[in-house]
Amino acid sequence: MSIQKEVMEQMKSAMKSRDKVALESLRALKSAFLLANTSGGSVELSESDELKIVQKLVKQRKDSAAIFSEQGRDDLADPEIAQAKILEQFLPQQLSEEELKKAIEEIVAQTGASSMRDMGKVMGIASKQLGGKADGKAISMVVKELLS
Repeated sequence: MSIQKEVMEQMKSAMKSRDKVALESLRALKSAFLLANTSGGSVELSESDELKIVQKLVKQRKDSAAIFSEQGRDDLADPEIAQAKILEQFLPQQLSEEELKKAIEEIVAQTGASSMRDMGKVMGIASKQLGGKADGKAISMVVKELLS
């Protein structure tokens, strides 16, 4: 089942259970899908495109929560974190730190990267291979650690 269909099913159950947080986050996701569908013409979104949209929304929620927490506004940060958790269920299982490091070590070995000048090459391949399974910041931190 595509992510869009799954979102619609979960929206129905959230409406029935009157779960406002889930409904709000699922509506935001549905809106992002509709916007992407209409802006790209009549082309159907691929599963990787759907994952990118979900990742983007999760990242927005987490960044907002971090900013609110810094400013001492936990009343605003808590709903953002709750929405991020709801949206994360549409992402594949995230890699652990050890699995991520091992995967990036393999990519570094394949590319022959040896210094920070090769970071762009490694990041490009790592982002494609690990897309949806790891956060971009986490990938970047491990690549920097290995190349420096």
